[in-house]
Amino acid sequence: MSALVDRVSDELKKAMLAKDAGRTTALRMIRAAFIELAKEGKGEVTDDRCLDALRRLKKQREESIQSYEQAGRAELAAAERAELAVVDGFLPQLADEATTLGWVREAIAASGATNAREFGKVMGVLMKTHKSDIDATLARTLITRELGG
Repeated sequence: MSALVDRVSDELKKAMLAKDAGRTTALRMIRAAFIELAKEGKGEVTDDRCLDALRRLKKQREESIQSYEQAGRAELAAAERAELAVVDGFLPQLADEATTLGWVREAIAASGATNAREFGKVMGVLMKTHKSDIDATLARTLITRELGG
């Protein structure tokens, strides 16, 4: 098992002892996602796979918040925000725009890309070296801007 799985289990125990219902619910959701990873049969549950699962959970929470707000369901959006805060607590901090821009420029130089049609080459190099540290949406915007797309 990964260190992240152990950390979530420890946090869950603490939340349950503290009778923190909201945090307990969010941690159970995270643990359930990790259990699903183990059931997939794709090998060992590593920290990288756990981080991917956490990113999916984060994206789901963000989409739910948006939907609830559009429907005027502020109480449900607030509950999703609370879960999102717990998920964010386990995700590494992503690089800021200046750092990402530096990495994008390095990836452009390494890939030899000269125009926007070679976007995929640059993104491939970038993700290979900085996948867990970078916001892909920000990277996409910066690559497009740098390549004149």
